[in-house]
Amino acid sequence: MTQPSRIHLFQGYGIELEYMMVDKDTLAVKPITDEVLKHELGEYGSDFENGIVTWSNELVLHVIELKSTRPELNFNALENGFADDIKKINAILGQHNAMLMPTAAHPFMDPLKETKLWPHDSNEVYELYDTIFDTKGHGWSNLQSTHLNLPFYDDEEFAKLHAAVRLILPLLPALCASSPIFDGKLTGVLDTRLNFYKTNQAKIPSITGKVIPEAIFSKRNYLNSIYEKIKSDIAVYDKANILNPIWVNSRGAIPRFDRGSIEIRVMDVQECPSADMAIIELVIETLKALVNEKFISLEEQMKFKTDSLVTIFDRAITHGLKTQIDSLEYLHAFGITTPSTTKDVWQKIIDRLIASGNTALEKWKPELSVILTEGSLSDRIIKSLNGDHSQEAVKKVYRQLSGCLAQNKMFIP
Repeated sequence: MTQPSRIHLFQGYGIELEYMMVDKDTLAVKPITDEVLKHELGEYGSDFENGIVTWSNELVLHVIELKSTRPELNFNALENGFADDIKKINAILGQHNAMLMPTAAHPFMDPLKETKLWPHDSNEVYELYDTIFDTKGHGWSNLQSTHLNLPFYDDEEFAKLHAAVRLILPLLPALCASSPIFDGKLTGVLDTRLNFYKTNQAKIPSITGKVIPEAIFSKRNYLNSIYEKIKSDIAVYDKANILNPIWVNSRGAIPRFDRGSIEIRVMDVQECPSADMAIIELVIETLKALVNEKFISLEEQMKFKTDSLVTIFDRAITHGLKTQIDSLEYLHAFGITTPSTTKDVWQKIIDRLIASGNTALEKWKPELSVILTEGSLSDRIIKSLNGDHSQEAVKKVYRQLSGCLAQNKMFIP
């Protein structure tokens, strides 16, 4: 996201969506992101700015990222921009008998055999990551996510936003899970991408921490506690000083003090932009309510222990919207007084926001209703397989998902 100048809380958002390129016939990954970008740029390059949406490369050659060129407030325009660019990219890919495919993971890619890293500009960073972590595993080369960048202006705004973001992170896998299949098999985990995300940099534990960020609410304390530790730990592997600790930090929400934003990274990408935008709007409106202390006070939000949030988060990764939350302290934060599922919590949040006069969610009620009624995308993928887990059955479902992406329509089994 290009950040021209500091903006205040909720004055604009950076949104990033990642998609796979696959062969139309076999659905095998197609490592040609550089050729797609070259088609528009006239030469190999990493970014093509196309109005309000910019196309970018990622670590691996079969993934492309679409992101808002600048912080945006007009989500209707942004959704249309994403949908239009998906059509444009699919038209280019058609020349290679390829297409874009959604969801947070390819269902049968063999990353040890099929991974091809970005070979062009800035590839020294990718090569160093590969040297340190071996980036050919699922947790590196087979994952697509949605990133939401939220602005803050100063330490006071950072404290409010970071406290709210920490509270909402445990609920996000339930809403966003779209990675139930790896290596051609159901994993038994709805958000398998996050299982890999938690462990793919375990060699240097300070990089990811516990995914849920620590209860730190000032720039000085964050720099001293987190970034200095990361800097010290990566120095052993980064003799040429290539890696910036700010880039390396891989918690589920990452403060970027250099540009005044927190980036949420725990959301699996959905089947179409309208689904992603609906979820993002719900997340933003919930964060607004927390920041404005509509649920509980800032002081109460700051008191939540990381480990208690991690417990809910880890369960949601596995069980999604059926996750049982027993922590009355956590449920109290959203005005709930009895043990509830994550589905119940989200429904209560939506009902409360709408009852309080929130009109921003009105447009997205159909999409949110599909998720809460039919289940997360992982739930719907599993339901549509109907017990047939053969590769042909899996391919049939993922072809349908690719069609949903091309038409910007939700997937309903």
